[in-house]
Amino acid sequence: MIFPWHKSAYSKLKKMIDQNHLPHALLITGVEKIGKFELTQKLIQTLLCEEQSCGQCEVCLTLKKDNPREVLEHSALIRRSHYPNLIFCRSELNDSGTISKDIRVDQVRAFCESLGKTADALQIGVIFYADQMNANAANSLLKTLEEPRRNTLIILLAHNANSLPATILSRCQSVHINPTYDQESASWLSQNIDKEVRADFDALQLLEGAHGVPFKAIKDLEGDYFFQYQSWQNLLLEIAINPTRVNETELFDGNELQVLSCLQQLLTEGIKLKVLKYDSANLELNKVIEKTSQRYLFKLLDDTSRAIALSKTTVNMKLLLDNVLIVWSHITHLKHYPTITHTQEF
Repeated sequence: MIFPWHKSAYSKLKKMIDQNHLPHALLITGVEKIGKFELTQKLIQTLLCEEQSCGQCEVCLTLKKDNPREVLEHSALIRRSHYPNLIFCRSELNDSGTISKDIRVDQVRAFCESLGKTADALQIGVIFYADQMNANAANSLLKTLEEPRRNTLIILLAHNANSLPATILSRCQSVHINPTYDQESASWLSQNIDKEVRADFDALQLLEGAHGVPFKAIKDLEGDYFFQYQSWQNLLLEIAINPTRVNETELFDGNELQVLSCLQQLLTEGIKLKVLKYDSANLELNKVIEKTSQRYLFKLLDDTSRAIALSKTTVNMKLLLDNVLIVWSHITHLKHYPTITHTQEF
């Protein structure tokens, strides 16, 4: 099965296979939960199954037994598939009993050594997620990428390709999975959420709330995150309509990054409404956008995106959010766009 939002990426991969232009190293990228691993599994089945992923033959059934994303209770360097010519490398349990944040150099060395053996049939090695490799691990992989071996395919999965060294990127053919907001993906999402809650949610709205990541939308519905998100969104819109509400933001305490992401989504949707000149089902958002300069929407979106990027530093997120909200609370009647402080002040 190909997920609707994977069709473009899979079509690119299939074309490589059909034209016998598959490279020795692939880099599959996309945001978290977009389904990079699922696409990789589909690719592996297509390559190894005589019927190109029939789902019923011995090879397909063997591959289905693999569960390399399962957390082991013991340390391991690499994971071997039930299929003899397939291995996986990922962050594993460290000596302290917790999952390591990095893929270590000894793991990558074991990965490369395993793939260094001569194979008559195609051998495949998967590293997920390659942007978790530390510098030594990445350097260790580089030699194998520079000297591709016959009948060998290395597949790297990465949330953020920019975190990988340029030397790695230049030796891989890249395939990206884009977020999705189309009706086909929304229909898939609607069919894959519990029937009890299906009537209560609009699938396209769920996709927007999950930034175009269907698996994330499903995950969010498992707890109370979606209801929290709706509460944040409602209060943000109330602040834009009634600026005095900017002093009533206790609901945001401890969730500053998520609230900034929520505002980012509102601004993105608002810009689409402004540019394409159509109305949203969200009446409050329509009211805000109608009175707001398109130029100021873009400016605040840029500032909000920079604020989100700063979350990885020691910045005071509460103070930063407050600064962004002050501008947002005046967005419908700004005469001049103010400068939002970002780095030195925090």
